[in-house]
Amino acid sequence: MADDRLPVASYPETHPALAAALARTRLDAALEESLMTEILVLYYSRKGSTAELARQVCRGIESIAGVTSKLRTVPPVSAENEGPAKLIPASGPPYATLEDLRQADGLILGSPTRFGNMAAPLKYFLDCTSSLWLSGALAGKPAGVFTSTQSMHGGQETTLLSMMMPLIHHGMYLVGIPYTERALNETRFGGSPYGASHVAGMQDDPALADHEKTLAQALGRRVAALAERLRAS
Repeated sequence: MADDRLPVASYPETHPALAAALARTRLDAALEESLMTEILVLYYSRKGSTAELARQVCRGIESIAGVTSKLRTVPPVSAENEGPAKLIPASGPPYATLEDLRQADGLILGSPTRFGNMAAPLKYFLDCTSSLWLSGALAGKPAGVFTSTQSMHGGQETTLLSMMMPLIHHGMYLVGIPYTERALNETRFGGSPYGASHVAGMQDDPALADHEKTLAQALGRRVAALAERLRAS
């Protein structure tokens, strides 16, 4: 004879008290996330060097208490089409949207150099931000830039400056890397007062030198710290 008194399996979501506790926990987590300062790290990368710089920038951002990073990329562009071939990348971070920019408390842009200028995919994305310019959505927010080149004198500083121009038009506060950062005085590879950088060499090596990592993290920390102060003021 079956014993009707055997215990019945119970799941937390079905128990009223536990379900309420779980709901409160989730609400608290969502509230905590909404209270955190968010820095958007937006980049384009083909060979992986700029992507590796972006990850180091995120480390620097998240070393500041109360600040989180959001990593996003942009799709490639071609003469045949204006939209991405795929709406979602096969791997890596999602493609950025204008809403990502609007919600962010700060922005750090990264691109490999193209003849001393930013790459077309990032330029194309920035060209589509006129609605944010009209509303002033980015005005008063801090921003920084980073890049990667094959050669030591491959146009790093002009590429960094090319990324700064649209940000100035948006009214953002540009953040560089001062020489008080010891690594900027000691680096024999990438690194610039205009922003973080990497020298990949003719073999397109994405592995960063120690000083390059240090300076990328320093850029992330500086933008994050300023965004936190501005948000609290």
